Amino acid sequence: MPPYLSLAIWVPIAAGLAVLAVSRDRDAAVARWIALAGALAGFAVTLPLFLHFDIAASGMQFVERSEWVPRFDIWYHLGVDGISVLFVVLNAFTTVLVVWSAWEVIQTRVAQYMAAFLIMSGLINGAFAALDAILFYVFFEAMLIPMYLIIGVWGGPNRVYAAIKFFLYTLLGSLLMLVALIYLYGASETFSFLDWYALPLSLDVQLLLFAAFFLAFSVKVPMWPVHTWLPDAHVEAPTGGSVVLAAITLKIGAYGFVRFIMPILPDASRYLSTFIIVLSLVAVIYIGFVALMQADMKKLIAYSSISHMGFVTLGFFLFNPMGMVGGLAQMLSHGFVSAAMFLCVGVMYDRVHSRQIADYGGVVNTMPRFAAFMMLFAMANAGLPATSGFVGEFMVILGAVQVNFWLAVLAGTTLVLGAAYTLWMYKRVIFGDIANDNVRTLKDLSAREFWLLATVAAAVLLMGVWPKPFIDVMNQSVIDLLAHVAKSKL
Repeated sequence: MPPYLSLAIWVPIAAGLAVLAVSRDRDAAVARWIALAGALAGFAVTLPLFLHFDIAASGMQFVERSEWVPRFDIWYHLGVDGISVLFVVLNAFTTVLVVWSAWEVIQTRVAQYMAAFLIMSGLINGAFAALDAILFYVFFEAMLIPMYLIIGVWGGPNRVYAAIKFFLYTLLGSLLMLVALIYLYGASETFSFLDWYALPLSLDVQLLLFAAFFLAFSVKVPMWPVHTWLPDAHVEAPTGGSVVLAAITLKIGAYGFVRFIMPILPDASRYLSTFIIVLSLVAVIYIGFVALMQADMKKLIAYSSISHMGFVTLGFFLFNPMGMVGGLAQMLSHGFVSAAMFLCVGVMYDRVHSRQIADYGGVVNTMPRFAAFMMLFAMANAGLPATSGFVGEFMVILGAVQVNFWLAVLAGTTLVLGAAYTLWMYKRVIFGDIANDNVRTLKDLSAREFWLLATVAAAVLLMGVWPKPFIDVMNQSVIDLLAHVAKSKL
């Protein structure tokens, strides 16, 4: 079998390096075409992972293993299960969208911009596929560098502040994770975290390791109260940066919970589950109210992302299949919907150069096709049935009912708050009379923008109407994980 995982990692990185070779701005057209070809090739090599995935099998599939640093038992060890495989595909799909969306928008340092996204795509796939802890850590840290450059070079007026804040938050959190990885190596003499799943650890040790991993992954999600870097990063990032940040980078944090914290530290996970559920509910409810107060569209969608990711961690720590599959489905859906929302804001920003809600009004009169697409994505963000946004939220609420009815009631407030802040923004931006001359002169979607949004709309509707293929892939891995956690002493 071809090394699909290695191809998923190194094809986009090689394409990124090829784009960098075309560094002159007068060759921007060549850079764009190489970048698009690289992104499409990177997506193409991930499709067999989904198409040939055995949904009935337990354990890792498409495994690759080669020596890297044998003295410390560090391996180039790759594999995916039902929890990780869909996010490799989602990441490659998002990279195509980002390259496509920047086609006529980015005019300076085009090659470097495209290369940063392609290289980051390969690094993120490496983090999702790594089965060696040091390999994971290398990819986990390396992906910070392209995103730091994307925000810092192509971002808004306060881009340097936002980039440094993003970098420091995520770097400081992950340094404690490195300490935890070294401790686990000392206890097992291996960096294979699949072997760590069977490692007997006392509750006190698990609680300390939990704290180290939790700080790294909660910042990445981000969970309340370590979420403050995200709105700044989103507001200052270019459209492509916001799309990747929301659709993919946040998922690495949630992935860390199910790949490291829950299987390696099952006793601590159960012991602290109430703590995580409380933090998740604060994110769902409090951050939902914060989103209602936003005057900037990007900030509103950023806070919406924090609220939706709170739903993900809530689903995980219910410790039942419905909740955990719902959390994973919510991660996948949020990848589509948040990407679409930021692309919509980018379409308007390219024309008016403002993200302020107050600067718009009556857009439907001049951009009816755009208004129709944005309505679909706004409804998906609010969790409308038959869109992908409904699937995960509904399953998590069902999982919460199995644990505690009032917990489900609190979780269900996200459906009300999500509709409130999303539709409130949509009403003020899209409906009403034409607000000003800027809106009056708007041009509707170009052919490129139309097909870009249509592609995401198809994904949102496909998952909303027919979620079975996605859920079937996750199901066996979730059952195996919960069976492992159930063996904990608590």
